Amino acid sequence: MVTAVLLSGGSAMLNALTGMDGYAASFLIPIGVMVYTLAGGLQATFLASYMHSVIVHAVLMKFVILVYSSNSLSTIYDKLQARATRNSTICSDWDARVHACVSVSGNHGSSYLTMLTSGGVIFGISNIVGNFAPVFVDNGYWISAIAARPSSARKGYLLGGLVWFAIPFSLGTALGLGAVTLDLSSVLDEADQGLAPIATAITLMGQGGALLLLTMLFMAMTSAVSAELIAVSSLCTYDIYRTYLNPQASGQQILRLSRLFGCLMGFVVVILGNAGFSVEWIYSAIGVIIGSAVMPVAFLLLWSKANARGAIAGALIGCIAGIITWLTVTKVEFGRVDLVTTGHNAPMLAGNLISILVDGAIHAIFSFMSPQNFDWASTKNLTVVEEERRTVPEEEHSEGKLRNAKNWILRWSVGLTILIVVLWPLFSLPAKVFSEGYFKFWVVISIVWASVGSIIIFFLPLYESWRTLCRVISNIFPNLDTDGVDLVAWRFNGRNELELYIDA
Repeated sequence: MVTAVLLSGGSAMLNALTGMDGYAASFLIPIGVMVYTLAGGLQATFLASYMHSVIVHAVLMKFVILVYSSNSLSTIYDKLQARATRNSTICSDWDARVHACVSVSGNHGSSYLTMLTSGGVIFGISNIVGNFAPVFVDNGYWISAIAARPSSARKGYLLGGLVWFAIPFSLGTALGLGAVTLDLSSVLDEADQGLAPIATAITLMGQGGALLLLTMLFMAMTSAVSAELIAVSSLCTYDIYRTYLNPQASGQQILRLSRLFGCLMGFVVVILGNAGFSVEWIYSAIGVIIGSAVMPVAFLLLWSKANARGAIAGALIGCIAGIITWLTVTKVEFGRVDLVTTGHNAPMLAGNLISILVDGAIHAIFSFMSPQNFDWASTKNLTVVEEERRTVPEEEHSEGKLRNAKNWILRWSVGLTILIVVLWPLFSLPAKVFSEGYFKFWVVISIVWASVGSIIIFFLPLYESWRTLCRVISNIFPNLDTDGVDLVAWRFNGRNELELYIDA
């Protein structure tokens, strides 16, 4: 389902930017990913993801700066007010285009400049609940966490989440507000496909903006799809094929089987597209359909009493209950059930909540009635397909270090969740409709967030891997002595240009 969202949105944007047939784009992206993913495996996805993330954040900073420098923040604020106020001076100049002057339904004061919005609150809750599903259930997160060092994984996931947030927050705010202030009307279907940023980028930069957005899109798409390709193929091959069908399967046999999933990805998207499913619909429905597996996965990982039958029953019954609730609320509220009505916020929210809560209750009841008391020590006896030379120090997996890592994760993750999900929205509510000063403060936070996130993405991996990079460079250039490299810094040379130098 995550792959369907990625490829549906990506193919729609490729079609809008280049005119490429959407069906061809649905196959082009998986094929491009397969070239390096299935040749280099998980290690290739790590290296590619770093390069892709650097490019994505470089383009992100370009657009964020461009949107807010093309007009002063005061001008943007005035235009946002004018778009939602039919009687304003600016809006009277747009009377010929009535769509530019309609109020924002459900928002406090019918304004764009508020967090008091019924639709936004419902979508926000549904989004948070629904996103537990692709995080807990997506095998891409688990195999990356297992492959990484524990000390790296605990920092990586937390920093990765904070850095990623710059994309919907900083970039989404900039290009979304840009589309509104530039009076770029989009029909609902185009907005559902995520095409509003394209209009803003092309208006501000012409074909150069389209090229930058296309580059950013392809980098983000291939990085995410590569993780999904490895995730699903590993489940199908290691956990099904090797476990039940061919226990003696070699790594090469498993690799060949993994290619089948890459070939199937495009067909799934074509089928969904022909059936009329939009990106927004698929994205919102993920929580309803697979959210019922969230609590069983969490219990199985954190609770020794977790019952296997309860996990399976909770996942299946929770899914059925979520879908029934989703369709029932749709029928009651709109009188009919179709792709349009089922995609509204209220039915999606009801389905998401029931799916994730029912499965948790069922699993908990089974586990209390018949606890399995799992012995965690048995996980140390898991076998791998092919033994490889380990480069991770043994102390990385010591009980004390892992326990400290767990405590660190709980402390910081819970604290940041409360800050971002609860306190931040609460701080913005008393402002009601943002004043000009509050709006500028909000924009500054988004710019700072994007800037800090980009700096972390660019330099932290290089800093942490500097010794390894030096060894690689010394092997490529044997005559270059890097053994004594201790200091890396920036300085201006004689031509007043900034250059990187190493003090060896």
